[in-house]
Amino acid sequence: MSDPLTGEGLALDLVNTRPVTEDGRADLLATPDRLAAWLAREPALQAEVGNAAPTAADLGPVHAVREHIDAVVHALLNGVRPPQAALRGLTEAQRAAPAVRELAWDGAGVTATSRRDGRLGVRLAARLAEAAVDLLTDPAVSRLKRCEADDCVMVFLPAHPRRRWCSPTRCGNRTRVARYYRRHRP
Repeated sequence: MSDPLTGEGLALDLVNTRPVTEDGRADLLATPDRLAAWLAREPALQAEVGNAAPTAADLGPVHAVREHIDAVVHALLNGVRPPQAALRGLTEAQRAAPAVRELAWDGAGVTATSRRDGRLGVRLAARLAEAAVDLLTDPAVSRLKRCEADDCVMVFLPAHPRRRWCSPTRCGNRTRVARYYRRHRP
């Protein structure tokens, strides 16, 4: 798998940037270029990024928030209390670059645009931590699932209760083909 699963919401999309490959666990945000490629696939982050290009200094805050979200999500999947350090880390990431609603006049009315100050990585981490808060406090989080494919570590929030795989074309198809070969192999 060379690209992350996207479309699950920012927090889960971030967690899903550590897929299993033939060589083990990959980090799809290991370099500034990889982070930039992921950001380009996440429309909800475009306002935060603007024209800025990620640097090596931006990776740390984003990786830290990903680890915190991952710890909380997997605790919930396992039915245990989320680690206090992870919850505190998500709160601190938001506190490092709080969103301020900047008011302006557009000629017809007052508009409000959310803005954050600070380095790109800190702003991204704050926005991603905010997305995690939205996910983790939503009652729908109780439907959170792991992909049922043997070699997949992706997590998702199913829209349909019978959804079993992160992607029907990725893991679903691979699983069905493997099942077919097991049944029809002499």
